[in-house]
Amino acid sequence: MEPKYDFLIVGAGLSGATMARLLTDRGHRCLVIEKRNEVGGNIHTDIIDDIPVHTYGPHIFHTHSKEAWDFFCKYTEVTPFVNRVKANYKGKIISMPFNMATFEALFGVKTPEEAKKVIEEEVKKEGITEPKNLEEQALSLVGRTIYETLVKGYTEKQWGRDAKELPAFIIKRLPLRFEYNDNYFNDAYQGQPKYGYTPFVENLLKGVEVRLGVDFLEKKEEYESLAKNVIFTGRLDEYFGFSLGHLEWRSLRFETVKKDVDSFQETAVINYTEREVPYTRITEHKKFHVASPNHTSTIVTYEYPDAFEEGKIPYYVIADDRNLELARKYKELAKEKPNVHFLGRLANYQYFDMDDAILSAFDLAERIG
Repeated sequence: MEPKYDFLIVGAGLSGATMARLLTDRGHRCLVIEKRNEVGGNIHTDIIDDIPVHTYGPHIFHTHSKEAWDFFCKYTEVTPFVNRVKANYKGKIISMPFNMATFEALFGVKTPEEAKKVIEEEVKKEGITEPKNLEEQALSLVGRTIYETLVKGYTEKQWGRDAKELPAFIIKRLPLRFEYNDNYFNDAYQGQPKYGYTPFVENLLKGVEVRLGVDFLEKKEEYESLAKNVIFTGRLDEYFGFSLGHLEWRSLRFETVKKDVDSFQETAVINYTEREVPYTRITEHKKFHVASPNHTSTIVTYEYPDAFEEGKIPYYVIADDRNLELARKYKELAKEKPNVHFLGRLANYQYFDMDDAILSAFDLAERIG
């Protein structure tokens, strides 16, 4: 029998929803199936007390690509938003990313020349020419004060390992801004969907058949028979039944609570950079959406790094030599499945920002659509 659909899209996150929109607009019959009982994947937002809450951690849409930005704005009302992150180190609030406000707080300097001199002297004092681990890499870039205050504890919590045990390549560079510029991103286009990301994804999926609560891998052959082609946005190794071994991930867990105050912290995201504090950051969701009508309470989320195990959500790839080589082998297997296309961060074992997800879908749609 002729398959009913041209494309089966596995996953209703940003990658899958974007692909469904692009292919549907080109006249293809698409079916989207999603394991969760909600759309949006990790950019899903819930409305709690009139506040859009980023259920799986904070997301800010930022890009240099006008193509990605125009696509985003086409399917949601966007409000301007500049992410101004602060760090809390032993109760002291410090500006992020590293800029003149950071250097003034840490070193007491007032000019770029003074800041550069202090950092250069600290780097020189370490005497590291060939960094062997993450700690040495960071010290060779920014010196000990910035490293121990803003990098060490946060990074060790994030990866669950001592910085001396982490590979140097995790930190390729640590940008230093010798100006008072605390815009977390350098991208030309930055904003938030006024009503949260879930309505944005729902708009992408309008007119597309979507089935929620469906585990594709439980009946893979049956579901694949429904369509001529498959777009798979799940975990690369899981598609192949972990036949070559498991790719490793780091996970997160979240504690979301209501606070009976209008404002809990000065900005949307504050990182906690000392190792002794178990969470890495606190997000106050109202600060992403300044038009929120709620002025009597607020919703905050404490974010805790977590070891990944089956049943948890994979967030960050562990891009060491062993995992990258294993991912390469799985990608070779994927080439043997000409009618299955692997899309998104899980299927590519690679971290994607939201614009990366959209642009990757554009590229794939051009090739197959």
